[in-house]
Amino acid sequence: MEQYLSHPVFETLARVAAEENVQAFVIGGFVRDIFLHRSSKDIDIVVLGNGIDFAEKAGKKLHTKVSVFKNFGTAMLRHQDLEVEFVGARKESYRSDSRKPIVENGSLEDDQQRRDFTINALAISLNAGTYGQLVDPFGGLEDMENRLIRTPLDPELTFSDDPLRMMRAIRFASQLNFKIDQKAVTAIETQKERISIVSKERITDELNKIILSPEPSVGFNYLFDTGLLQLIFPQMAQLYGVDVIKGKGHKDNFYHTLQVLDNLSLYSEDLWLRWAAILHDIAKPATKRFEEGHGWTFHGHEDKGARMVPKIFAQLKLPLNEHMKFVQKMVQLHLRPIVLAQEVVTDSAVRRLLFDAGEDIEALMLLCNADITTKNEYKIKKYRSNFELVQQKLKDVEERDQIRNWQPPISGTDIMDTFGLAPGREVGLIKNAIREAILEGEIRNDREEAIQFMLQTAGKMGLQAK
Repeated sequence: MEQYLSHPVFETLARVAAEENVQAFVIGGFVRDIFLHRSSKDIDIVVLGNGIDFAEKAGKKLHTKVSVFKNFGTAMLRHQDLEVEFVGARKESYRSDSRKPIVENGSLEDDQQRRDFTINALAISLNAGTYGQLVDPFGGLEDMENRLIRTPLDPELTFSDDPLRMMRAIRFASQLNFKIDQKAVTAIETQKERISIVSKERITDELNKIILSPEPSVGFNYLFDTGLLQLIFPQMAQLYGVDVIKGKGHKDNFYHTLQVLDNLSLYSEDLWLRWAAILHDIAKPATKRFEEGHGWTFHGHEDKGARMVPKIFAQLKLPLNEHMKFVQKMVQLHLRPIVLAQEVVTDSAVRRLLFDAGEDIEALMLLCNADITTKNEYKIKKYRSNFELVQQKLKDVEERDQIRNWQPPISGTDIMDTFGLAPGREVGLIKNAIREAILEGEIRNDREEAIQFMLQTAGKMGLQAK
């Protein structure tokens, strides 16, 4: 393992360990990432002794400032491109109502067994005589080879002590495409109610990492199957299931949503567009109806879904800012391109879509393409072909009419100044009439044409220019 300790900082840390006659080890994510063939700039050092003292002595040799966090018993320094954190080896115990551990000094093995998973408990010695040797008392290397998430201790204890580790287990499985050990899966099912002592912010941070993983359905399937999803995000869990009446069933909207999310993940790493994929059908359970002679309908699920977005964002402690508004817009508009692709595409309909979507039109089209989850090859080809037609029409109309992020050529102030009006209903009627005329293609998106149309419209209302 010495070849992986080539950065000069490791030589310095080994020298401090020898001079201070203490043992030090690289532990955690840096070591794990060696075996995953990933570079890592974050290094965790565990010291059999006082981690803060060790960090301060290392800082002097490296001529760099050390930040000390006494409440946590840790210290951190930055050197060149690395961030190095130090902690004394410790063992932990927990109260039933808190994730905050009771800490006392411990051995290296004590420190390794307090880690969440065996793949995060791997350590490399920085000590004379054993420099570069791997310390792996819990079989983390074998678990890495078997692509398995497993806990050093009994998973019931590990997850009961710190319930956030249940989310972390699922997050690592989703990020790395690993399996979770069956004993650990069973322990999550048993301990899932303990998630209630974890803050919403911490839960959502892990949830976002699952959403950003290469194949998010891996994580969401674990969340659903263990019962965690029903506790942390019940609206999504309610998408699950198929109702059948008179032999007619609808698709399972939970698994459809996961497929849309996975499809989208092939093309976009944007967290908020992925959230739009998760929420695009979120109102289907509330709008589901069976109509005689027709079957299942979900009329208005896009409108109701858009209205649900702020409440869900607040519930999950997601930001109630432009990101929320973007997701809301995507949910509101997600059917529009699909409807266009199924019908004769008119310039008017395309102008309205461009007007409503604005700069987010490309994101909307990505979402709509991801929403094609049929297994019928003929339908897939038909939808794809129609979407290509819609996208070309969008491009053509935008180049000609410049509707995207369009500001009407006549403002409310222009109307009031022309006719000597105060703000009110008449101003709004004229302004809306101009907008509709442009969107319908009755007049061009041109100020002179808009002025003439304004004068005609006002004349019909009995208004005269000053």
